[in-house]
Amino acid sequence: METKLLAPEQVEAGADIIRSGGLLAIPTETVYGLGANGLDPEAVRRIFAAKGRPQDNPLILHIPDSSWLERYCAEIPPEAYALAERFWPGPLTMILKRKPLVPDVTTGGLDTVGMRCPSHPVTLAILRSAGVPVAAPSANISGRPSCTTAAHVREDLWGNIDGIMDGGPCAVGVESTIVDLTVTPPRLLRPGGLPLEELEDVLGPVAVDKAVTGLLSEGEQPRAPGMKYRHYAPRAPVTVVTGPPEASAAYIEAHMGKGSGIVCFREYLGRFSGHVACELGPAEDRAEQARRVFDALRRFDGTDVTEIWAQCPDRRGLGLAVENRLKKAAGFHVVEAE
Repeated sequence: METKLLAPEQVEAGADIIRSGGLLAIPTETVYGLGANGLDPEAVRRIFAAKGRPQDNPLILHIPDSSWLERYCAEIPPEAYALAERFWPGPLTMILKRKPLVPDVTTGGLDTVGMRCPSHPVTLAILRSAGVPVAAPSANISGRPSCTTAAHVREDLWGNIDGIMDGGPCAVGVESTIVDLTVTPPRLLRPGGLPLEELEDVLGPVAVDKAVTGLLSEGEQPRAPGMKYRHYAPRAPVTVVTGPPEASAAYIEAHMGKGSGIVCFREYLGRFSGHVACELGPAEDRAEQARRVFDALRRFDGTDVTEIWAQCPDRRGLGLAVENRLKKAAGFHVVEAE
């Protein structure tokens, strides 16, 4: 298949790909998504095929504004509109009851659907022009680190999709936060670009699903993307080291081997000379860590590292999302540095 690389001004060409049932990688503020008409079952099946994605892993519908919610969702609670007014466009996905016109293949057979309004101006323009909700998981091979640049998408999907819209590097760097509004209290299914603390400012108490800190069991069906399967993983096995930054850096120094790659905070990069080391940013700058985490994990592929050690931030703010991505990349292989 010929893949076209589109420039930001080629909005209509991108919308044509979506309307015709094709696959278009789209930029968002979080990560690049692999988009198709979310109401076209055949187009949605092409997403799963291109990514090698398990069929029970539901997709998110992207819309240009909250007025579209009533088209695809039923029993919309007032909290949904309160969240949309505060955080949309932005890195928040809401799980709501779906209407019958949303295909089973889009929702993984669930009676709910994830809804999101991204803030990237090019993708918003494509959504408005296409006139359909766009189903879009991350634009990477399933299980690999997500893509935060068009070049990352090209590495994974060139020749397997119709187009890549190059909208520049993603500003947030981790996927959207997912909150389930069909339960009481609301439940955080995936931490992401909107911190839990900001959700709680609007909703009050928010329960945290067990999938945020561990893997679902084999028989459990995920209610949102990123809950069940190993995600974000480079080719070399990853071990995440939690605890205070000084302690986690010292632990890695004591346990790394000749073939170890290192993901570390900027302050500790000098300790790992002679190794392939990727810095996450300063230990207290969780926004920078979110922007860098997937690029750091991707950089080890193509090197000769045999294992990867990763420092982990605490759970304040965006730290919860960065921790979640690192631990999923490691298959929750985690050690605590005292």
